[in-house]
Amino acid sequence: MQLNYQILIVDDISENIQVVMNILKEKSYDFSFALNGKEAIELIKKNHYDLILLDVMMPELDGFEVCRLIKEDNRIKDIPIIFLTARTDIDAISKAFKVGGNDYISKPFHAEELLARVNTQLQLYTARLKLKQKNLSLETELINKESRLSSEIEMNQKEMIAILTELMEVTSDETGLHLKRVARLSKLLAKYHPSISQEEENIIYHAAPMHDIGKIAIPLDILHSSNSLDSEQRKIMMTHTTLASRFLKHSNRKFIKGAAIIASQHHEKWDGSGYPQGLAGEEIHVFGRIVALADVFDALTHKRSYKKP
Repeated sequence: MQLNYQILIVDDISENIQVVMNILKEKSYDFSFALNGKEAIELIKKNHYDLILLDVMMPELDGFEVCRLIKEDNRIKDIPIIFLTARTDIDAISKAFKVGGNDYISKPFHAEELLARVNTQLQLYTARLKLKQKNLSLETELINKESRLSSEIEMNQKEMIAILTELMEVTSDETGLHLKRVARLSKLLAKYHPSISQEEENIIYHAAPMHDIGKIAIPLDILHSSNSLDSEQRKIMMTHTTLASRFLKHSNRKFIKGAAIIASQHHEKWDGSGYPQGLAGEEIHVFGRIVALADVFDALTHKRSYKKP
């Protein structure tokens, strides 16, 4: 905060300006002055002031109009204004506060009164600026804290997905390379989908490896069978989609929610012949459709335990 306050004195009579300056000079304030309202407005827009001492009765723009113009400009509206005027009627006093004045001193005024009221307005203005600065600082701190917390939550979700993915590699027929390929393919497909945002593309990339997470609950003799599954075994295998949904559906975190959608819908088909719900067309979430394409493409082009590429 600056050491010397900047005060603008506005009066069409230069002798009045000199009287005010003589009273206030003991406080080491820095002064500027204007002899009419138009000149005052120009100075205020070009310079910083901590207080304006404003006469009411001036030609062209009177003090009330000058005050109104100041309060309409967001850049300068917070500067406190004290009216210094010979008018003592109640209408003038009422109008002064109505247009935005902070105080009203009638001429002739006592030196001690002027010093006290000027000091009060300067202290109040300084306090408001400090409070505003503090609020901005707290707001910035809060935004940074929320961003940091959000980032930590995302990192925790990604870490949990990585751990579950490793667990799935150990217990199921999926390989780490397959999961990585599906994630990359899904990200590529999402990138070229017109309705997918960059954030959603990122969600799909991190959630796609969880598409078969439900298989960790499938019996190993079925999961690792090198032969074609019979009808009963196939029914059990198909439950990995509903099991996954049961594991993940209660989370409100974006990566886990994305994984829940993908795991439960990546075996649905556009014609409605898929499972577990028999969804068709756009009833299938776009996350599920994208990962389904990536998963099938990878299965067709790479060796699996139950088939050749």
